[in-house]
Amino acid sequence: MRSHAGDPPTRRRFLALSAGGAVAGATALSGCALQVSTGVSGSGQTVTVMVKPGEITPDDVKQARKDLGIKIILVKYDITKLIAMMTTGSPPDLVRGAGAVDAPYFAARDLMEDLDPYFARSTVLRPADLDPVNDLWRYDGRTQGKGPRYGMAKDFSQDSMYWYNTSLFDKAGVDYPPETEPVTYEEWLENAKRLTRRRNGQTTVFGGSYNGLMKSSLLASLTAAAGGSLFTDDYSRVDFTTPEARKALGWYIEYCRTKVGPSPIQPDPNAWDGPTYQASRMAMSNSGYWLGGMIGTDRKLAKVSRLAPAPVFGQGPRISPCQSGTGLWMPKKARHKDAAWRVFEWFFGEAPARARASGGWGIPTLKSLRPLMPAQQEYQKRTLQVQDAELRHFSVISFTPYATADALDALFNQVAPAAMTGGISVDTLAGRLNSAMNEQLERGKEQVG
Repeated sequence: MRSHAGDPPTRRRFLALSAGGAVAGATALSGCALQVSTGVSGSGQTVTVMVKPGEITPDDVKQARKDLGIKIILVKYDITKLIAMMTTGSPPDLVRGAGAVDAPYFAARDLMEDLDPYFARSTVLRPADLDPVNDLWRYDGRTQGKGPRYGMAKDFSQDSMYWYNTSLFDKAGVDYPPETEPVTYEEWLENAKRLTRRRNGQTTVFGGSYNGLMKSSLLASLTAAAGGSLFTDDYSRVDFTTPEARKALGWYIEYCRTKVGPSPIQPDPNAWDGPTYQASRMAMSNSGYWLGGMIGTDRKLAKVSRLAPAPVFGQGPRISPCQSGTGLWMPKKARHKDAAWRVFEWFFGEAPARARASGGWGIPTLKSLRPLMPAQQEYQKRTLQVQDAELRHFSVISFTPYATADALDALFNQVAPAAMTGGISVDTLAGRLNSAMNEQLERGKEQVG
């Protein structure tokens, strides 16, 4: 008799994935609709890894073969393909994800391998060496940040921090923000207004960008900074009408209305802050430490760039979260777990991890790799001082397990532009967001059971 341990996810689990908004029409997929050849050999020395382009490079694949004797097969990350592979019982051995929003979603559906036994035996990834950001990948069945570890972040930033261009501040006659004390969100927005430059009805310099990585995690972070929680205690509902969530939502809508930076109603033609900031057409960017990897490639820009702490809301707590924590997790039904763990160790604790740390594209998630962060130039030393002081204000902002961030973002992007253009009030928007998102969350909770 076939054991249940080897069974692929049931139709109920499959529907639960779809219900989170991960896939439109996913329930129409048949078991053979997206058969994927994993290329996994019976020897267990071939590991299939599903990532986005550039997260593991062809050079990394060659290096892994040389260092580990393990062949890596790369599969381009695609949620539809991932669900199809899991449904047919042939998931990748490792999958990329954003711990801040993905860990509770997949863990609640019993699709992730508990990695605590692997960490306990590892001489490369020792629990005592793990930065607290890796707690984003923990979930105890109710609360993110506690319980078993289901993955690990490859590097991270405290994404409410922001970079600013001192030359643009000088031109506008605006004082620089303090290096270790936060400004308020209201002060940040006032500075952005003063720094914005327009000509003939066109914005020539954005005063500041504050869009976060995903709207749902941004709003959860802003609400926490206001002293509250976007989600109810059991994470089954949102409530934008609480004083804290209303303050967070009102601030972000005001940011969009004033058009001081990119937003859903004023998209950046470059699609992200990097090129615009690099062209000195953006005075502030809330991209966190990792943007320093790009800034550091332009010596002239690096000398006029500074990193500043995450803002605060008046009497609200000082918090500085990570909105992504991108890394890898192992599906529960992965077929080559030991070989996959060896690749996991290598990617997070050996040659690739050391290369990432020394490049400045994020803070290492092993504390022992921190000395590799760039500190040769004066501007690098200044950046590290600000970043080191900010680390003590990190905290996990728990996310709901009942919907994907993408699904909630899609609802926000449908409903919110009317408020950004002044068509509806923020209070009306809060009610509409509650209605739309809570319907989505209720469906997700029913599917998880």
